[in-house]
Amino acid sequence: MRALVKTGSERPIEARYDQSVFEVGNSLDSLEQYEPCNCACDAATRRGCDPVKLVYVTTIPMTLELFLKGQISYLKESGFEVVAVSSPGPALERVAQRDRVSVHAISMSRGISPITDARALYRLCKLFLRLRPSIVHASTGKAGPLAILAATLAGIPARVYSLRGFMIDRGRTGGRTILRLMEWLTCRCAHRVVAVSRSLADLVVDEGLCRREKIVVFCHGSSNGVDAKGRFNPERLTDSSRKDFRAARRIPEQATVISFVGRLVAGKGIAELARAWEGIRATHDDAYLLIAGTPEEHDPVDVSVLESLREDERVIMIDSVPHAQMPALYNACDLIVLPTYSEGLPNVTLEAAAMAKPVVATRVTGCVDVVEDGITGVLIPPRDSVALEEAITRYLADPPLRMRHGVAAREWVLARFAPEPIWEALRDEYLRLLTEKNLINPIQGRAQGDSAVGAPGRS
Repeated sequence: MRALVKTGSERPIEARYDQSVFEVGNSLDSLEQYEPCNCACDAATRRGCDPVKLVYVTTIPMTLELFLKGQISYLKESGFEVVAVSSPGPALERVAQRDRVSVHAISMSRGISPITDARALYRLCKLFLRLRPSIVHASTGKAGPLAILAATLAGIPARVYSLRGFMIDRGRTGGRTILRLMEWLTCRCAHRVVAVSRSLADLVVDEGLCRREKIVVFCHGSSNGVDAKGRFNPERLTDSSRKDFRAARRIPEQATVISFVGRLVAGKGIAELARAWEGIRATHDDAYLLIAGTPEEHDPVDVSVLESLREDERVIMIDSVPHAQMPALYNACDLIVLPTYSEGLPNVTLEAAAMAKPVVATRVTGCVDVVEDGITGVLIPPRDSVALEEAITRYLADPPLRMRHGVAAREWVLARFAPEPIWEALRDEYLRLLTEKNLINPIQGRAQGDSAVGAPGRS
């Protein structure tokens, strides 16, 4: 293999904005657009050229374990040295074992906690100064601002921020001001902002939080796509899977099951779902409501709403479902509802669609990117329990419509949300950024099916 560097004639980074759509341009064939390097490294052994070190930071390790599955391994295979940082927990250790990467545990709270946040910022700065990575990529609401600010203070040359949602509209006035300032500062300090959906990118730019030329969306959106050919493939489940899942939760085999999957917080529209359910249960004796999620202290659902749901014998509430059983849960349901107030890009809608289930969701950021109204599901106004009830009732009354929309939904995600193109786009964006900063010498190996990235060794 030869060590390579980018020449000055390569095309510039593209972050196009066209009709409220942000997207990366044509995929950069990262290992075939470089010329031989004249550095002092030994090109045969790569001695003197170290792998590019990438530190990925999330608030909770579950994000690394579940929502970045496959991506970390792909980046390692592309030649990056990946280090994962998140709050402590068994999931972080599982990531270390699964992906064979170094991990560092730093406690970060999901809510605003000045003392905890200051401690985390200090520990992140200290860690970055010790590791000296070429890239820090920070994701999720708390880890994003803390890690990007810490990377800026530590002088990390390439900083990437994954924007997964827009929480500013949910807090109180004082809280919104703080969140807005944090978002603006994070985008200002980052060299790239990767939004998980085009509608989210639109909103952030319209709100003046990020410059248009800095923000990108990979492919059709999502941080990791959905494994619709493998894990979330209804054809891979046994014939008894649906019956067994229902029987274990005392749901009649002939019932029509409406399901909500997600965090039980007010911003997910749980109050509207409860009001819509009151009308549905009165007119549909065979309808059951399955709610899979755990209540959270941050943005809590009104206690009376949760109590009314728990007391209903036709409402099945599951605090948690093992991740391995999620395909079986979707398979056991007939339609999925997500009456949320705002999203980045909801993974539950992709998973449900992959399992050929129609979705009733709100017409808000993120949801509009993954539900084709009237084709793969139905979009309704947010905070509208009447519209929610009407949309669900329409599906309950028309099983063939549910089936048609479910089939169309699966075809939609298979065509647009495969994980591999997103991984490739992320790798290419890293390479664009690193070559822009004159930090790397990619190593030729595409002809042999080997992709690697090298950086000049530090003295």
